[in-house]
Amino acid sequence: MGYSGFGKSTCGDLISGLLIPNLGKVLFNGKDINTSKRNFENWHRHISIVPQNVYLIEDTFINNIAFGVPSEEIDLKRVIEVSKKAFLHETIMGFSNGYNEIVGEKANKLSGGQIQRLAIARALYKKAEFMIFDEATSALDNKTESNLIKAISNLNKDFTFI
Repeated sequence: MGYSGFGKSTCGDLISGLLIPNLGKVLFNGKDINTSKRNFENWHRHISIVPQNVYLIEDTFINNIAFGVPSEEIDLKRVIEVSKKAFLHETIMGFSNGYNEIVGEKANKLSGGQIQRLAIARALYKKAEFMIFDEATSALDNKTESNLIKAISNLNKDFTFI
């Protein structure tokens, strides 16, 4: 946490490998993540990034939460579980098609806070060991943010939260 311009996003980008450091290294299991495609991809299998600006696809809630997972491999029970943890389940169930509702690339049906909760559900679905949040709760109201932080804090046995 810190002031605007303090370097929080830059730090997250360095840790995630989106930026290459001018000095020093980012190591994962003793290997520089930026020295080879293999090291970089290996690191990315272990992290989830929840950005401030979330990319959504023109598809269902299911496929947006299980982003990148082939449809036949998606665990619907897990999608629902992480949606509940991200306080998104009730929102989804408010749509006539529930989890099969088409979200849309521009997400016109969702508020900024709902989009951020979808991104958090996506990160939880991946089961990453490291989760990087870059102002991922900035569009949430205070009560939802507080509840979400408490819920994530209770999960911290499973991953490292940055």
